[in-house]
Order: sequence, then structure tokens, then C-alpha cells
Amino acid sequence: MKALSAQPNLVEQVRDAILEEIASGQLPPGERIIQEQIAQALGVSRQPVQQALLLLRNQGMLRDAPGRGLIVAPLDPEHVQHMYDIRAVLEGLACRRAAGQQSPQAARQGAALIETGRKAVASGSVARMIAADMRFHEFLYGLSGNPLIAPSLDSHLTYTQRVMGEVLMRDQTPRNIWDQHAAILEAICAGDADRAEALARTHITQAAGFMVARLQAAQQAQGEQAGQPQG
Repeated sequence: MKALSAQPNLVEQVRDAILEEIASGQLPPGERIIQEQIAQALGVSRQPVQQALLLLRNQGMLRDAPGRGLIVAPLDPEHVQHMYDIRAVLEGLACRRAAGQQSPQAARQGAALIETGRKAVASGSVARMIAADMRFHEFLYGLSGNPLIAPSLDSHLTYTQRVMGEVLMRDQTPRNIWDQHAAILEAICAGDADRAEALARTHITQAAGFMVARLQAAQQAQGEQAGQPQG
């Protein structure tokens, strides 16, 4: 058997780099993706870029461009709502199971993640806020002890990064988001499965309301601006 190469890891790194550009607004909706430019900017060959772009297309970040090639897909508030509906159920399950595990890891590592998240909000850095939020939720999936939860939510978290980037560039993160995270962690540490699940579902549902409302408002504003007479 041949030794495996590090190519898949490189593809993931390229995918993450492109996703960060999309989430930060450097690659806005409708922007055409130029493989050669990305490969040159990242110092890699076209092959990992092609594979990363295919992953992002399958995850809804990109779509086929008229003619040929790919463009950054626009955000669909209805799709975002559906995605958060699924997240609410699965993350509620993750937190219920995490509370049942009563793992000392929850208290030991969770507090540090909460602190990192609060510092990210204080910094005002969109990239730091998104990264801290993703790390906390992935931490909860790990605590659940169910190895199917994380991969089931992987594509949804990818889309969540895009949604958060779009909203946070125009608005502030909900002020109580890390208070909610801390409350979920507290319920998990206490072994209160019912409360942990309820808090997780509420957290995701409220986040959905916030994100979808901001996206709809932004789209309405863009539509009104496009409809104004040029002069």
C-alpha cells in the first residue's frame, strides 16, 4: 500500500482560506471565482483549489456561474432558517448527551472557551468572533460522546460562518450570546440534561431570528437602493 499524502489536509486549508474570504466580504455574493488567482495568492497548485471549490459548491457557498465557472452564492434567508431549525434539534441533542456524560472536561476546558469568546466580541474582529463561536459549538459536539453529531452538522457550520460574517460586518453580535453559551455550559457541568437541551435549542432559535431578520433587512435595503432612479 502507498503512503498517504497530506493532500486532503491541504484541501481543507485552502477551503478554509476561501471560506474566510467569503465570510469577511472579500469575496462578495456574485463574485466570480478565479482559480488561478486563488492558487497564486495561497501559493499552491490548482488541484487543491479545484477540490476545495468543489467542497464549497457542495456546501452551498458557491454556485455555477452563467456559462462556466463558479460565483459566490447569495444568501437565502429561507434556507438560513431551515438550516438553523436543523441545528436547534441536533445541538439540543448534543447538549443533552453532554450533560449525561458529566465529563470533567466540560468545566475544565469550557470556561476558557467562554473567556476567549468574550474577548473576541470585545475586539470587534469578525474573524475572531466567528472562530470563537465555531470552537465552542464544536466543543459541545465532542462532549456529547456521539461521533455522528459533528459530521452531521459540518456543512451547516460552514454555512453558519458565512451567515455570521455577512451579519457581523453590518451589525453587532447579540450582546448576550456568550452569556447564553455560559448558561448552556453550566447546565452541562451540573448534569442537567433537560435544561442543557432547552437552553441549546433556545440559543439556536434566537440566533436564527437575529440572523434572518438582519439578512432580510439587508436584502430589502439593497432592493430599494437598486430601484432608486440614477441621476
